[in-house]
Amino acid sequence: MSHINTLGAGIFTYLDIYHGDVSAISNDSAASAWPALFTGATNGTDHERMPSIREFPSIGTPANIVNVPVYGQSSSSQVQGQSDAPSQEVVVNYVAEDMTAIHDLIGQSVVFRYMLATSDVDITTGLAATLAVNNTEFYFKGKIEAILVNTSLSDAVTANVTISVQSDVVGPVTLAAA
Repeated sequence: MSHINTLGAGIFTYLDIYHGDVSAISNDSAASAWPALFTGATNGTDHERMPSIREFPSIGTPANIVNVPVYGQSSSSQVQGQSDAPSQEVVVNYVAEDMTAIHDLIGQSVVFRYMLATSDVDITTGLAATLAVNNTEFYFKGKIEAILVNTSLSDAVTANVTISVQSDVVGPVTLAAA
């Protein structure tokens, strides 16, 4: 079953998770190596798509601006500091049987791909289909740290999926349809 997530008019947004062997991939080789992980992946074997996403976090590495006091000046100056790796929260409509594979990935080192595509990409037709549509992708290594289920009597049951980012965010990588 394909889960379509839309963000904005005409943009489909996905969060894919590659959970095969990622130990040989460093940040230096990430720009060329990480996209290839997903095009050669097999759904359910070494790749999962986060189902039924309601809300996406901001994508990228946040700036860390440091205020530096200057002796004798009425205002401080600002310099770029080292950025902290962010944690992210993705909110999903929670259906237990759709989230079983995602629960199994808690604590494992995986590669995440956020993909913004101009048309639907059906996961059941294979991952090579992502190259057949115009899309922009962001990659990073991280872990699913927790899945917290939020019950509700008046709305859908949701879950907050907490992701720790453990590498630089690579992207945007723009792939145009041939």
